[in-house]
Amino acid sequence: MRRVNNSTVAPLIHALADYKKILISVGCFTALINILMLVPSIYMLQVYDRVLSSQNTTTLAMLSLMVVGFFIFIGTLETVRSFIVIRIGSQLERRFNQQVYRAAFERNLFSGQAHAGQALGDLTLIRQFVTGPALFAFFDAPWFPVYLAVIFMFSPWLGLMATAGALLLIALAWINEVMTRQALRRASQYSLQSSQLATSHLHNAETIQAMGMLGVLRKRWFELHSRFLAEQNKASDTGAVIGSVSKTLRLCLQSLVLGLGALLVIQGDMSAGMMIAGSILMGRVLSPIDQLIAVWKQWSSARLAYQRLDSLLREHPPGADRLALPAPKGQVSFEQVSAAPPGIRQPTLHQVSFSLEPGEVLGVLGASGSGKSTLARVLVGVWPTLAGTVRLDGADIHQWDRDQLGPHIGYLPQDIELFSGSIADNIARFHNADARLVVAAAQQAGVHEMILRLAHGYDTLLGDEGNGLSGGQKQRVALARALYGNPRLVVLDEPNSSLDAPGDAALNRAIAHLKAQGCTVVLVTHRSTSLAQADKLLVLNEGRCQIFGPSAEVLKALSGAQQQPAASATQRQSAGA
Repeated sequence: MRRVNNSTVAPLIHALADYKKILISVGCFTALINILMLVPSIYMLQVYDRVLSSQNTTTLAMLSLMVVGFFIFIGTLETVRSFIVIRIGSQLERRFNQQVYRAAFERNLFSGQAHAGQALGDLTLIRQFVTGPALFAFFDAPWFPVYLAVIFMFSPWLGLMATAGALLLIALAWINEVMTRQALRRASQYSLQSSQLATSHLHNAETIQAMGMLGVLRKRWFELHSRFLAEQNKASDTGAVIGSVSKTLRLCLQSLVLGLGALLVIQGDMSAGMMIAGSILMGRVLSPIDQLIAVWKQWSSARLAYQRLDSLLREHPPGADRLALPAPKGQVSFEQVSAAPPGIRQPTLHQVSFSLEPGEVLGVLGASGSGKSTLARVLVGVWPTLAGTVRLDGADIHQWDRDQLGPHIGYLPQDIELFSGSIADNIARFHNADARLVVAAAQQAGVHEMILRLAHGYDTLLGDEGNGLSGGQKQRVALARALYGNPRLVVLDEPNSSLDAPGDAALNRAIAHLKAQGCTVVLVTHRSTSLAQADKLLVLNEGRCQIFGPSAEVLKALSGAQQQPAASATQRQSAGA
């Protein structure tokens, strides 16, 4: 379910508007700092034109004390300014990190794009840019015309030289942007792809090691990473060349302005103090532009991160508060539902319809690839529908608030997913664990005794994906999690694929218990022993509903369909004889 925010104001820009007064104060601090940076030039002017000519040490001492005081004041202002932007950056990250996490989760869930780590990394990158020295280069850059105006007051010729130098540096900055933009964009994309590929390889380390796939997979990763390095080097080389030219030009201009100033002093058009002050001011004119070129790579990375975050937050804005619905009883209806995996428009489930009353057990049958797991995911609201509606107690499944609905849903996916933490935490779904409910769910799933045999019982810590347990143990712990809290709808996708005979018996007892409690159960399975308690059966064939109805009638129809081809074959053999 993709949601697009039609607001013309970007979420991050809208958030910055809340800090408008604080940002204005930062701008005022910047203005004052840049005005006070005229002090060194004024000090030099006074020393050369007044102190040296008058030989007055008292004047020199007072000027020196004043300039030291101004420098201390400037340092204090810069420290306060840094403290302010650091706190703004931290507050922005705290404000958006959960929203970005949720939006990245939704994109992964509904679009199949697993970029959660990248999105959070983008947010951190923006915070670091906001709180780092690169941002101050952009704050200081607009003030170079002030220094340029002062230079013109000293001499129009010095002003023209400074203007020409500034225009040259601005041109170099623009060339740097044009020549590195695409390379940095491609490098960012290759970096993301190579990182995801490496994570995928590490995730499947056992399979790779067992079947000797490390060499070829490492080669695939290195080819992708080499593309990243090539694009990164291309952008870095261009930036290094332009940066060197910019620095050389700046140093050259600072020396030449001193030479031009000396010529003007010889001609009597300006004083020696103005010559020295003009040289210092030339550095202040060119330095912000030179700094912009130096930090342009950081600016480009921050801009790309901002664009990705802005797109993510616009596509997945915060959901509106929903009216709390009564606790569901478990009535389920599929109304002409078509669905497919996230990001795919070709349906794997075609116009499927059925309904279940509270307490009924539905068995879902079909060959591999017939759409059984798609149906299970759509039923619990994990995947969106392409057409049709899934209703729980008459309400569209996507109208429910997930935090409100979650405790009433039990779901056991085909691919077992356990998380880092204790077994008790996993069974309790990482809510505040109620020991009584945890033990009850474990007993219902037939896993209580197995857990007690572990060294730390329910406090046994699991690694990522439940590392530390066997496949069958993971499945039974995941079954206990699905049964935790007496849910009203339980969907089990191949729940006995890794179970032994005792585990299979425990599963049947659990289904009987759920049925007795009035819980609606949907069971996707290939084992006929688990269908003994099914009230209804749904047979899928290539994503379409082949048969749906009471279990006895469906089994009879399936038996008749199997006997008919056998009878036809017998008749053909008799005719041939």
